[in-house]
Amino acid sequence: MSLLTDHVNLNLSDCTDKIIAEYIWVGGSGIDLRSKARTLSGPVSDPSKLPKWNYDGSSTGQASGEDSEVILYPQAIFKDPFRRGNNILVMCDAYTPAGDPIPTNKRCAAAKIFSHPDVVAEEPWYGIEQEYTLLQKDVKWPIGWPVGGFPGPQGPYYCGVGVDKAFGRNIVGSHYKACLYAGISISGINEEVMPGQWEFQVGPTVGISAGDELWVARYVLERITEIAGVVLSFDPKPIQGDWNGAGAHTNYSTKSMRCDGGYEFIKKAIEKLGARHTQHITAYGEGNERRLTGRHETADINTFIWGVANRGASIRVGRDTEKAGKGYFEDRRPASNMDPYVITSMIAETTILWKP
Repeated sequence: MSLLTDHVNLNLSDCTDKIIAEYIWVGGSGIDLRSKARTLSGPVSDPSKLPKWNYDGSSTGQASGEDSEVILYPQAIFKDPFRRGNNILVMCDAYTPAGDPIPTNKRCAAAKIFSHPDVVAEEPWYGIEQEYTLLQKDVKWPIGWPVGGFPGPQGPYYCGVGVDKAFGRNIVGSHYKACLYAGISISGINEEVMPGQWEFQVGPTVGISAGDELWVARYVLERITEIAGVVLSFDPKPIQGDWNGAGAHTNYSTKSMRCDGGYEFIKKAIEKLGARHTQHITAYGEGNERRLTGRHETADINTFIWGVANRGASIRVGRDTEKAGKGYFEDRRPASNMDPYVITSMIAETTILWKP
């Protein structure tokens, strides 16, 4: 007797050259992900060789019912860790039939910034620390927490080990391996300060690929939590009170910062970020004011400060960077629900292209 898993795990390469391509895009809320699959005649490794596709934008909050067609442009290809074989995941952005980016397409504007000659010459590197919270499906309460109640106070959970400290490790480990399989530059994972909260890091990545890879890593995590029957939350402050929020700390450097004497370029870049603090905060994620309170390893949302090894600062510079006189810095302001296309391109635009 065959089982459902037997069919899910069928190896198509045994009987056909055809593959399945899962097209992924950002939905109407700007944080939700959508996807659908199509059959292709054979393996594809170049996104420019993939066909464009359309979807019903009126059902995703991205078009009206009277003019509902939205067009998907394939932009980046990853191996599919669910179907495996030659099957692929395809990160897309969305356009009107006339070829204009729809409002929730933040990739198009980011790609223009990253293609600017001055930005290309600086080779901006990113390492994004994506925090998230795993919730019980029926009650939307963190996994490992008593329903309607609270666990012991923060302290033993960060990078903790043990059944009473680490909740959801199988999900996290599955996601880690699936991202490596897909070709995502995932560089690590760890449990966070609040129980039920975890983090994965993507990077170093260059330019627009930082956004592509983080979005697909989020998609893979959504799929794995779907299988596990757990709800994935990117809310920047999922539990009010004396509990840490969830951010997306963004580590950043340019070629000038990574070369000898780069510390001066780092300080100049931080000065520019401080001058545009309000503009950045506006774009750094919805609900971030609940997280950036000056407590729980954050700076107050209305204040810009930077410091060496200071996790209560807006911008943190590592001790190694200070000692070497070159390296990178960490922007600790972005919320966990930020759009990585917006964050990465805005940091590059402010630090490289903007002239005060």
